[in-house]
Amino acid sequence: MAEFYLQIKWVHVAAVIASGVLFFLRGGAQLLGARWTMAAPLRYLSYTVDTVLLTAALMLATILHQMPFANGWLTAKVLLLVVYIVLGSFALKRAKNRRQQAFCWIGALLVYGFIVSIARTHNPLGLFAML
Repeated sequence: MAEFYLQIKWVHVAAVIASGVLFFLRGGAQLLGARWTMAAPLRYLSYTVDTVLLTAALMLATILHQMPFANGWLTAKVLLLVVYIVLGSFALKRAKNRRQQAFCWIGALLVYGFIVSIARTHNPLGLFAML
């Protein structure tokens, strides 16, 4: 499997981008009152992209012998992923009003950006490690 490292990495990166763009568009449209944001095809597309993302992440962790909770930056990513999922869930369907939706949507996008910065720096401080 190690011989496919670069291909798996690029699938992972593409899935990260696709997942973030899809969430950004769905959340933004939700705040503008669009009804299509929870349509079944979009939800299934989101599930599919996230499944590919997680599968590629697990494959990369296996190839590199880096496991969450044994490596600081990877642990930070996994823990922040949980925060991102919870905020995203509230932003798209569980929030009681638009203000809460907006707060959760912006929070999820900030967490997403921080997760990306951690991945780029391989440091649990992410972009703050460069200061």
